[in-house]
Amino acid sequence: MKIRIGSRESRLAVIQSEIVQHWLEEHVSDAEVSLITMKTTGDIILDRPLAQVGGKGLFVKELDRALMDGRTDLSVHSLKDLPMEVSEELPVVAYSRREDERDALILPEGTDEIDFSKPIGTSSLRRVLQLKRLYPEASFESVRGNLVTRLRKLEEGKYSALILAAAGVKRMGLEHRIRRYFTVDEVIPAAGQGILAVQGRRGQDYSYLEGYDDRNGRYAALAERAFVRALDGGCSSPVAAHAVICEDRLTLTGLYYGGDGDHYETAVLDGDVSDAEKIGLALAGQFRKDLQTE
Repeated sequence: MKIRIGSRESRLAVIQSEIVQHWLEEHVSDAEVSLITMKTTGDIILDRPLAQVGGKGLFVKELDRALMDGRTDLSVHSLKDLPMEVSEELPVVAYSRREDERDALILPEGTDEIDFSKPIGTSSLRRVLQLKRLYPEASFESVRGNLVTRLRKLEEGKYSALILAAAGVKRMGLEHRIRRYFTVDEVIPAAGQGILAVQGRRGQDYSYLEGYDDRNGRYAALAERAFVRALDGGCSSPVAAHAVICEDRLTLTGLYYGGDGDHYETAVLDGDVSDAEKIGLALAGQFRKDLQTE
């Protein structure tokens, strides 16, 4: 059985696609798995914040087209980069076990402290709002590009530090560059952070992925994304959610920013893990009374 996986060209994207590829080669006896890489619009437009040029969908448009056209059979994404609204024609057919969901601080090589005379690089308002409480003296500036490009800009002296998803840094084999992990109480992560999403085409048989699909990864993803989707949160909206699953209970922490200065609110709700999406919607309803959560 030939399986073609679509991936962005960046080194991290390829590594993540290879994680799925290696699993398939190991667990599906007759699988012939190949990667088809492509540059997405989001990889090309690097001089403006994502929110100004179309949001997270710019990273998946070309991959979606290849999947729809039958040129690929699967696409692999960082779930946090997948738009909240996913086409019914291209459903997520498997979720990975969650890697480290925390955000991490990266400093220039050879330094141990943040130089607050330079900005901290992050393109996420979600991170900025929360980090202002930890580093009130800091300034922040958008930084675009893949992980390697961002690290190069850091070493060139354009930034005092970077804030990156720990999972991506670890998957790149660069864990030694992490100087501090932010707990999920300090900085609530982006919905789905640390989870890989495998996207397929409606009507196809993906039963061969049953062993890859992770129960806790799936339920956490469903709860977190339901919360953010209900509050219209995308890459430009500082809305975040983080689920913790213990046996059959799911506890969801949500962050919502109403747009008034630096003020944001957090709340927690728990319930049966099988009600993951309902928990996400109900928690969103605590922030927005106008939401229909039934």
